[in-house]
Amino acid sequence: MNNIPFQTIDWSSIENVEYKGTNGVALWKTIQFPGLRIRLVEYSNGYLADHWCEKGHIVHCLEGELISELKTGEQIKLSRGESFIVSDDVSSHRSSTENGVKLLIIDGDFLKYKHE
Repeated sequence: MNNIPFQTIDWSSIENVEYKGTNGVALWKTIQFPGLRIRLVEYSNGYLADHWCEKGHIVHCLEGELISELKTGEQIKLSRGESFIVSDDVSSHRSSTENGVKLLIIDGDFLKYKHE
């Protein structure tokens, strides 16, 4: 990862990109740096991801509630002000929300799983 100079992010100036889920839509505003991606993501009411994700993330809930379903069947609820972190290739997960959610999601090379 390269050094990132001090800067602010005006999220209102970044265009939303829509991704359809199995149900509902996700709106992403994305900032990309070498080896680092920062997203402001909103899931619509009734959203269910259309895939199981193996990627690592730091996820912080800004508004609403998110359900992260693990392939093991476990479901973890994330509410406003709560966060989770997971490395790449450590846990298959998919997201859903009943009433919509707004998230800050950070991922990148620093979350790659290191085999010992």
